[in-house]
Amino acid sequence: MQNIRILEGTYKIRGKDVDLSGMVFPLVEEFKVGAKGGYVTVDGKAVAGFPDRNIKIACNGAADYEDASGAQITKREESDEETIERLRERFDMLEDMTRATKKGDVRAMIVSGPPGVGKSFGVEKVLGKHDLIAQLGDRPAKYEVVKGAMSAIGLYCKLYKFADKDNVIVFDDCDSVFADELCLNILKAALDSKKTRRIHWNTDSFKLRNEGVPDSFEFKGSAIFITNLKFDKSKGKIREHLMALESRCHYVDLTIDTEREKMLRIKQIVRDGMLTEYKFSEELHQEIIDFVDINKARLRELSLRTVLKVADLAKAFPSKWEAMAENTVMKR
Repeated sequence: MQNIRILEGTYKIRGKDVDLSGMVFPLVEEFKVGAKGGYVTVDGKAVAGFPDRNIKIACNGAADYEDASGAQITKREESDEETIERLRERFDMLEDMTRATKKGDVRAMIVSGPPGVGKSFGVEKVLGKHDLIAQLGDRPAKYEVVKGAMSAIGLYCKLYKFADKDNVIVFDDCDSVFADELCLNILKAALDSKKTRRIHWNTDSFKLRNEGVPDSFEFKGSAIFITNLKFDKSKGKIREHLMALESRCHYVDLTIDTEREKMLRIKQIVRDGMLTEYKFSEELHQEIIDFVDINKARLRELSLRTVLKVADLAKAFPSKWEAMAENTVMKR
């Protein structure tokens, strides 16, 4: 693919027009004029800090860029504030997608990201508001969070319980369903793109008879999978099943892949008030964040949970919380 150097052109990043003069991108399509003016299409994912897709750089004509076939692609690093804003937008999008799933507009969603960055929080916050309304109306809850191991027949029964429209099942770190071929086949039937999604259990079962669950039913609900797995990096026989499941779901990768991104996510959540209930002084508040940041390479886990553990120690042991943290949240 030919590379081009932008001589004059802009692209909106976080709502602001950023001057891209001098930057080198892989060319996707030559200059065109659209409804909003002229643009040249380039591969954004090749340059850090840009969307993982083709993007349109606003310019006045083909004279605003030149051939740069021998030049290297520009290396642009996101600023801390740009990364924080990108992550905030991703988590806001996750809440929007959860609302759409609750309404039934989105049939299923996979949320992928490292542990301890708040994947579950946004999902449960949105669904919890709906659940509160149901409780006030003395109606049964229309969502449930499933954690831990689950058998195929247990999955079948759970889907039956939440089979009605606007019901949602959240599988939170319940990765055993991804490792079981029968579970995956049940999920593929439940989340199929067909108008009618009917699930069958073709083996005689005392559990089904005992709980009054039929051997087939139509599933009209929705599902959300919260996982640390990267589906695109799975291997072996299970990969085909995971790809089939992914094709039935919206896949939300929270793009928190580096230590730096995890730390900036932590700073964002703390800035948004995660430690407010501790009523720490501003000085102690900052000391806790600095402790986590300085020692992030030695922590047992760089996560929001670790920040809360350190905050608990600071509250319980005001004079020696750092020494306590060294022995409980850090590797020896």
